[in-house]
Order: sequence, then structure tokens, then C-alpha cells
Amino acid sequence: MRVVFMGTPELAASILDALADAHDVVGVFTRPDAVRGRGRQLVGSPVKVAAVKRGIPVVTLKSLREGDAIQRLRAFDPDVICVAACGIIFPPEALGVPRHGCLNVHTSLLPRWRGAAPMQRSILACDDETGVCIMRMEEGLDTGAYCKRASVPLAGVYLADLESALAKAGSRLLLEALDELQSGTIEWTEQPERGVTYAPKLESRELDLDPADTACALCAKVRASDDAHAAHAMLAGRSVTVQRASVPGDERAAGICAGLAAGQALFREKRLFAMAADGPVEIEQLKPQGKKSMDARSFAAGIQGAKNSMLTWGRA
Repeated sequence: MRVVFMGTPELAASILDALADAHDVVGVFTRPDAVRGRGRQLVGSPVKVAAVKRGIPVVTLKSLREGDAIQRLRAFDPDVICVAACGIIFPPEALGVPRHGCLNVHTSLLPRWRGAAPMQRSILACDDETGVCIMRMEEGLDTGAYCKRASVPLAGVYLADLESALAKAGSRLLLEALDELQSGTIEWTEQPERGVTYAPKLESRELDLDPADTACALCAKVRASDDAHAAHAMLAGRSVTVQRASVPGDERAAGICAGLAAGQALFREKRLFAMAADGPVEIEQLKPQGKKSMDARSFAAGIQGAKNSMLTWGRA
């Protein structure tokens, strides 16, 4: 099938690679180059990089309403458009361009978490599971029927690992859907009206850690974080990004943290604990501002008198 693919981040690039191995991807639409990395250089999106490696024509834009974007889309003469984490405004007139419609790889178990940040919202809500759906695009926000669906457990899962798992599952389901679309055997399931929730984009400092949060909420913020939306905090007078944290379940940790109040922290027996509103959180990996990522022991080694001493922590 002649496929036009639309996507931007690493997850979408993984899906593009799987798609291009099985079908004729005639064109790729992705967001414009952006300043990324320590060197602050203008670089292409992961999807653009993957497409260029394969020699697939690339169109960069923010919206299909721009200039002659619809005409350029029609010029590819697609049988189907496949979309994954697109980030491009998709007007209704684009839906009618491909002969077999538009398929979206949506990273949630619809109708839960319609919108831009389903993976982060599912982690922050402490859902037991999430998943991926192959849905038919229509004018509403992620309201279309789905033909494929798979779930993955979510307990203790970090965003990067979830993205990898859903990219793999989404690639498999998309290829199955395209085979069925081509053979005319595809079956659609309408989304139920009950159970709809929305997943808006994260605010810039939404994942900042706060002693008023519960321990589970703090750990969820850490697991939902990435470079663009980090879990910031002030710890022992230092600005840090917490990268790995958990709710300790052992009796020893409970004994060490007995008597600690929210906003207090303690390094003892090679472990770093920060007290939340309802109990302790063990900080396992963090990155002080301007330094490399490190474990709790290395962080404490850089603080004079930190061992067994009461420390404080709070919002950045």
C-alpha cells in the first residue's frame, strides 16, 4: 500500500521503521527542525532522521493548513495515512485525501486518555494498566472507532520504558490493521460513551516535586518525567532533578524514617529518603543542576556532614 506517515518523536520513528519494512512509505510529514541537545543546535525530529536514512521524502510543517500543504499531501497519492504522536494540526479536509482513510496509533486504552499526553497522564493517575489502540481518525479529538487494541501493565513503569513497549505493540498492531484494511477484513469497534477522560499536555513545571504530595504521587511524577518535563526539587539546598524514586516497602526503611516530617530528608545506610505528606520516598537516582546523573550515595558524598544528618527538601 502507498502510505504517508505523520509523526515526530522517537516513538513515532520506531513505528515508521517497522512500517517502512512492510509497506511503500511514499512520504513523511513531521514537525520542523528544533533546537535540541547540549549544543543547542537545530536538528531534525527523530522521524525526519529515520525517513532521511531510508530516502523517504520529508515535509516539515506545524499544520496541514499551511500554504499548499493539502496539495502536497494529495501529490503523494496515498492509499492510507498513518499517524503516531504527530504534533501537527490535522484539518478535516486532510481526512478525505487517502483512499482508505487515516489510522492513528494512540497510546492509551480509549476512550480513557484522549488527547496529547496519554502516557504521562496514565502514569500520573496511577492506572493499573494502559495500552495502545489503532483508531480511525475523524473530526473529533480521538473519538474514532478502533480496530486493534492491546494493554500493558503500568505498575512501576517509567515513561521511557512505556514508550518503548507501546512503540513495539503499536507497530505490530498497525501492520495487522493495514493487512486487514487491504484485504477488506478489518472490523471496527465504536468507543463507548462512558469512561472518557482527557490527557492535556503537561504544563512546564507540572512535575515539580512538593512535600505536600503523597509518596505515590511523588513517584508517579518521577516516572512520568523526561528531559522536557523533569521532576525538579530542592534537596539539601541544591537544585536537583529526581530521575528514579520508589516507595520503600521494607521494615528497615520504616524504622529509619520514623519521626520524619514532610519536607525532611535523611541519608542513612547508603540510602536517601525524602518525606512526603504520607510517608517516605527513596530517591535512587538524581541529577544536580550542572552535573551528571548520579546515585544517592554519590550525591550524599558531595554534601558535607550529610551522613545521618537531617536534611530538608522542597519545591524547586
